[in-house]
Amino acid sequence: MAKIKVMLITEGTYPYNGGGVSTWAHILCDRVNNVDFTLYSINAFFEEKPKYELSENVEKVIQVPLWTPDEPYDYVSYGEEYYKTVGKKEWTTDECVKEKFLPLFERLLTFVYEEDQDMQLLDLLFRELWLYFEDYDYKETMRNKHVWKTYVDIVASHIVKKNNPSAALMDITVGMRWIYRFLIPLAIVDLPKVDISHLTLSGFPLIPALIANYKYGTPIMLTEHGVFIRERLLAINNSEYPFFLKNMLIKFSETIARLVYYKSEAIISVNIFNKKWEVLYGANPDKIKVIYNGIDHTLFKPREKPAPLKDVPTVVAAARIFELKDVLTMIKACGVVAKEIPQVQFLVYGDDQAVPDYTKECTDLIEDLKLKNNFQLMGPKSDPHLIFPEGDLSILTSISEGFPYTVIESMSCGIPVVATDVGGVKEALDEGSGFVCKPKNHEEIGQRVIQLLQNEELRFQMGEHARKRVVENFTLKNFIEQYEEVYQQVNATKTGNR
Repeated sequence: MAKIKVMLITEGTYPYNGGGVSTWAHILCDRVNNVDFTLYSINAFFEEKPKYELSENVEKVIQVPLWTPDEPYDYVSYGEEYYKTVGKKEWTTDECVKEKFLPLFERLLTFVYEEDQDMQLLDLLFRELWLYFEDYDYKETMRNKHVWKTYVDIVASHIVKKNNPSAALMDITVGMRWIYRFLIPLAIVDLPKVDISHLTLSGFPLIPALIANYKYGTPIMLTEHGVFIRERLLAINNSEYPFFLKNMLIKFSETIARLVYYKSEAIISVNIFNKKWEVLYGANPDKIKVIYNGIDHTLFKPREKPAPLKDVPTVVAAARIFELKDVLTMIKACGVVAKEIPQVQFLVYGDDQAVPDYTKECTDLIEDLKLKNNFQLMGPKSDPHLIFPEGDLSILTSISEGFPYTVIESMSCGIPVVATDVGGVKEALDEGSGFVCKPKNHEEIGQRVIQLLQNEELRFQMGEHARKRVVENFTLKNFIEQYEEVYQQVNATKTGNR
């Protein structure tokens, strides 16, 4: 039986960055049988070396850096003759842009602001955009003065409508820059022919999946971890952008999320919580299937606490240091605990260079609260299964999650968890395995940590129950079998060239 060929499309995660989504992707590529993977990795900048050792199932890695000063064709081969690449630039004249591209661009910008959106029409529009960029140069087109004027005119009309006089030219420019970068994958027209395009979120990965669908009839499937649109709403609303720019970016993100759900043959949610958001944005409930993340419970298992920490009250966390993990709240919770248990140690393992500005906020807060002897940013650890046995309990303070690996990994090690009520946390962490707290409530989180640190019997009971719960519900075997089944089902929907 021939292997199914899957193009796994990631954004800012696997194989160049760590985190829960990368863990999921690595397991998928390494353990799923009868599948060969092409990785289409969308990154901010060009990455020299993968963080993970790629399995034999990975045939190829395509890397598209969206935010470099260079253009993608500096990194990605078009698979075209030299004359055609040069010809694209020569053919992309003012007249060509005005006649062929501007009507499409205007329709796209107008569509984003429409209240009643027809996804079939948007699908056809993206197909026309793809056909245009097969023949004409992306950079010459998008930087054409007529494109800029069209963009400004449409955006300005909405600024006036919304009575937003604070909008500045710089803000308008930021919006155009975002659109420019979002559409870049339309220029990468030479995609491999695969059986399935598998998106890891409902945002930037859509574009290459659309091209494969238009060119080869390749069906699309989606695995939603933290819901893209929910996290975009959080990020945009918490930004310092003016209202009109927030409004535009939100509407654009909502539009793309709706199109992803419309085009996907199967939508995999890592928790039940996600389904509510997906249906809200137009996903067909019949297409949605929940597949919980699974782990190797023979690797993540109870172990002796390391000797140097034996008599030290210890709280561990596995978390990248960035906003969605809300490490600031974790630090404040440590402050609550330290008042009661002065010798407590919080050990946080994870990339502390992902967002340097946020890391500085964290280190400044640690210093301000005089917690330098209590709260340690340990950096990444190559053996994640050894993190949790270092602690008496683990902690997660995120404001958004899918179905967090760190929770079930800790549970599998027999370590109880204090976590925030986000995403699928409650679906993993029942009352017998730890405590669930309100997000950003450092006082409640701190008190639950104190309760567990001061009650050895309770920790033991919860740890045993947690381990049993993982073995019964969240094993690697269940996870792999379900994905193999979905791949077979989606592969059967292929229609050939469209």
